[in-house]
Amino acid sequence: MATTTASLDIPQSPDRVRRLIGGFGSLPDWLPYIPESELSEGGRVRRPTNQDGGVIVERLQAFDHDARGYSYAIEEAPFPVTGYLSTPRVHAVPGSPGVSRVEWSGTFTPVGVSDTDAEELFHGNYADGLAALLESLSAVTRRSPSA
Repeated sequence: MATTTASLDIPQSPDRVRRLIGGFGSLPDWLPYIPESELSEGGRVRRPTNQDGGVIVERLQAFDHDARGYSYAIEEAPFPVTGYLSTPRVHAVPGSPGVSRVEWSGTFTPVGVSDTDAEELFHGNYADGLAALLESLSAVTRRSPSA
């Protein structure tokens, strides 16, 4: 089984960051390459659509409000992995009020590619997603400093 984690410190409170990314259907609110995401099965399944029209099917596995995170599995996708489980989580940074550390981790079994290749693929996806999150939060702050 392969694993990877990306993290980024964001100059916003953990609760504020969590409000933006915490909903299972919220990807279009902060990920520019996911312009839409359809929820079904009472909000437990999402179908994010990328800019090229490709659809992924993901199922919510666990939601932890207190830990500011959730875990989801990929059920259908064009990725060379099986057994994919991912968790985005928002942490407070000790000694740095108003700063969050967002961590996005995943475990999976590569199929037809090396562990390293699969880890690099998802690490890149996570790092790009966290950079987009930072940009989304910065854009909101520029529009409304009191947000």
